[in-house]
Amino acid sequence: MTKLLEKLFWNKLVQHSLFWTLSFVVLLNMFAYSDDLAAVDFIYTFLFHLSLIIVVYLNIRLWIPIFLQRRSYLLYVIALSLTASIGVLFNNFTFNYLADIVFPGYYFIESYGFYDILKFVVVYLALSSLLKFSKSWFKQIETEQKLDKLAKEKQGAEMGALKSQINPHFLFNNLNNLYSLSLDNDKRAPGFILRISEMMRYLLYETNSNSVLLEKEIDHLDNFINLQKLKVEDQLEVKFEVIGNLDNIKVAPLLFLPLVENAFKHGVKVDHDIAFVKILMEVSEDIIAFNVENNKGEIDEMFKNENSGFGLDNLRKRLELSYPSKHQLKVMDGVNRFTVFMKLELS
Repeated sequence: MTKLLEKLFWNKLVQHSLFWTLSFVVLLNMFAYSDDLAAVDFIYTFLFHLSLIIVVYLNIRLWIPIFLQRRSYLLYVIALSLTASIGVLFNNFTFNYLADIVFPGYYFIESYGFYDILKFVVVYLALSSLLKFSKSWFKQIETEQKLDKLAKEKQGAEMGALKSQINPHFLFNNLNNLYSLSLDNDKRAPGFILRISEMMRYLLYETNSNSVLLEKEIDHLDNFINLQKLKVEDQLEVKFEVIGNLDNIKVAPLLFLPLVENAFKHGVKVDHDIAFVKILMEVSEDIIAFNVENNKGEIDEMFKNENSGFGLDNLRKRLELSYPSKHQLKVMDGVNRFTVFMKLELS
């Protein structure tokens, strides 16, 4: 029912019919000789409307599209002035000549002078322009709302596609690693399974919204780091530090994981004295600064099957969608050291 009424409201024929019906009722009561309406009152009101109809449709069908919408303001004013004069002259013609032809049984005495009729014409020209602009304004708002909705739907679809790349990627790689540990009856397998379970629970139930609590994201990172420690044991030094108040701070999910994952891929398989992954997150009221640093070494056998194609490219796309113009991502590729710095503006 609501949609039907909305459709009727925007129907041009309905709009114009309502406008002229209201106009006819108002002028009929204005022109009536007495409280008891007679046929002559209806005829007089009808004849008076002929000139008004002409000036209104000249304005909205010709002058506004041709001059006003093209910002030819002077020409528009000239056109309106000529139209107003035409309206007054046609009103005089109507009652002096046309009325006798159309309604020969009635005799009308024009009771309004030139300036009185001009006032009516000017009012109708102004009213028609105002209604035309109002309609255009509402349509523009409606169009902008539709475009905004489409943009949000597109952004949601893109975000979902990028996140869907992460989950199968994570599951495939870690199941592969778990399979390797199981074949060797490795004692680390139970801890590995527990960490995977906690991480998958987070991926399945917490990351479907556009934002998550930062504390949960840090717990997810902590699980991932401990998972990597189970795999590499004492092959590298790992440091993860969080500074700042985390209360009620929300962020887009899974933005930090690609940087940490990348660090572990490259921070192993070298001498123990120089193998390291250092992760520092500094949190203020409206800024998160995240720094990941690792040595550059040969990728460990345990990581070689992992597809790094998603990595930084995926992260850059997600940052553009989640924090447009409110993020920084700097990559510093040194001789023996690889550092990535990411800053998010939360306000």
